[in-house]
Amino acid sequence: GTLRRTMLASMMHASCSTTVVAMQGKRSQFNGASVQSRPVVMPTAQRRGDLQVRAARVAGVEIPNNKRCETALTYVYGIGPTSAKAIMAATALENKRLREFSEEELTTLREEVEKYNIEGELRRTINMNIKRLKEIQCHRGKRHINNLPVRGQRSKTNARTRKGKTKTVAGKKK
Repeated sequence: GTLRRTMLASMMHASCSTTVVAMQGKRSQFNGASVQSRPVVMPTAQRRGDLQVRAARVAGVEIPNNKRCETALTYVYGIGPTSAKAIMAATALENKRLREFSEEELTTLREEVEKYNIEGELRRTINMNIKRLKEIQCHRGKRHINNLPVRGQRSKTNARTRKGKTKTVAGKKK
């Protein structure tokens, strides 16, 4: 009764960093045995429902906090290892883990990343280029239309990724 009420009251108290359930030194009867109770300490970081920052948001993408900045930037579509190194050089930031970055450093990083053609804008550009190739009916456009390799690879054999599963064609009888 008393323990449960104290526990609930202390769990509801959100501002304290640790929750202590107090029955300090009181003795309670449990099946005829006398039991000495101790305060129970529950650290806030391990309680359910508490918010923790697990990822930083850059260019509309949540990039992992536990990875180094250069690696984490490659999670953004359109930024590879080379672009990530260029961004780090331009911002003159240290390549440390993202969780160690201050808010000012993250703002600097975001501003630099915004200068690049990335994510939705890049996808749109690529799709528009493919659509243009299809409309003008050039060789590359026709290859896109027929779902065949575009960059000069052989297609008599192989090219299964692009062509899909094998379609058996009946051969001539002799």
